[in-house]
Amino acid sequence: MIETYQEAINFLYTQLPVFHHIGSAAYKKDLTNTLALCAHLDNPQHKFKSVHITGTNGKGSSAHMLAAILQSAGYKTGLYTSPHLKDFTERIKINGAEIEKDFVVEFVNRMKKPMEQILPSFFEFTVAMAFEYFAKEKVDIAVIEVGLGGRLDSTNVINPEISLITNIGYDHMDILGNTLPEIAWEKAGIIKPKKPVVISERQPEIEKVFINKANEMGSPIYFASDRVNLTRPDDETIQIKTEGRFLLVNPELKGLYQLKNISGVVQTSLVLGELGYSIPESAITNGINNSVKLTGLKGRWQKISERPTVICDTAHNAEGIIEIIKQINITPHKKLRWVFGMVKDKSPEKILAILPAHAQYYFCQAKIPRAMDAIELNKMAHEKGLTCKVVPDVNDALKKAKEDSSSDDLIIVGGSTFVVAEVEGL
Repeated sequence: MIETYQEAINFLYTQLPVFHHIGSAAYKKDLTNTLALCAHLDNPQHKFKSVHITGTNGKGSSAHMLAAILQSAGYKTGLYTSPHLKDFTERIKINGAEIEKDFVVEFVNRMKKPMEQILPSFFEFTVAMAFEYFAKEKVDIAVIEVGLGGRLDSTNVINPEISLITNIGYDHMDILGNTLPEIAWEKAGIIKPKKPVVISERQPEIEKVFINKANEMGSPIYFASDRVNLTRPDDETIQIKTEGRFLLVNPELKGLYQLKNISGVVQTSLVLGELGYSIPESAITNGINNSVKLTGLKGRWQKISERPTVICDTAHNAEGIIEIIKQINITPHKKLRWVFGMVKDKSPEKILAILPAHAQYYFCQAKIPRAMDAIELNKMAHEKGLTCKVVPDVNDALKKAKEDSSSDDLIIVGGSTFVVAEVEGL
């Protein structure tokens, strides 16, 4: 019998294959295990309404903003996201409150025997836990973020009210495919028969993948970038024009890249309104303006200190890094310093090639088996002419960057979700 929360978490990490520890070896390419776990629990995934979100970049931010909007509209809102930054309980929330640790302990004890028979991955087990929790707590609606891909992701056993697909880029190519259309096809696997789908951004090379899938499913499709017009009258404010509505927001989630996410989230909210949900304009505005406070999201262009300015961001693939660089370019600073680490399966050559040449890099590595060796990363960066040094521990690297900085410098911490996760005080 497991008695404490920490014992339960240790048990899960030691007994189940964990993707963020070992990578694709933990990925199960079918839904059999998830369906078996859910069947044992009397199929909790059918006992609550849901919104399903996938994409390469932006799905986590979009999930949190949409959950904040639904909360602001008065709905008891579940939120399932991954990975967590600091504590496992961040993955499963209701109205911003993390799952009770007692429930985690009880669930692990209750499911130990079926777990031994089914042999699920860590993620599959976590999905079943989230669905059971949302069903038990009788949420009005839950926002569910896929873990990886879509078609074969463990979360893809729900029948959502609506699906949202954010930006598509090159990530997890060893699992999802080598071309954008192949990756988009996997993501399109969350589109359900006769249920609407919103695409945040029209990308010409892949839009037909989504159109064809939606037509095949008889599902209404909305390209948010065609319907939601966003402008920035100043650095803080965004004007939203859509379907005769005019909203002014000051998003709590900073970063130019959030514009694409906001389009998708606003369009999804409007379609939910057409489906009978009561989502007033005030809820959309409040949810976007207070998404971090309402949901507890961390690590998206998050300022953790000033003089020098220190920003943490979990962008971890080429497309995400490009968006971060755009944000850096409009952020006042004297010298750019970057505490940077990666995991082994994220195309280091491609990412190093786009990093700003004028920055000072401090290469580190998260304390997980998937982390890329900081010395190897430093060698590759040095060959590309980058100015860099190795400080393996994340917090030691940040400390060194601060020591080297003047008060006007900008320090970015990122390259991997797991680097950001190790920052003390986040």
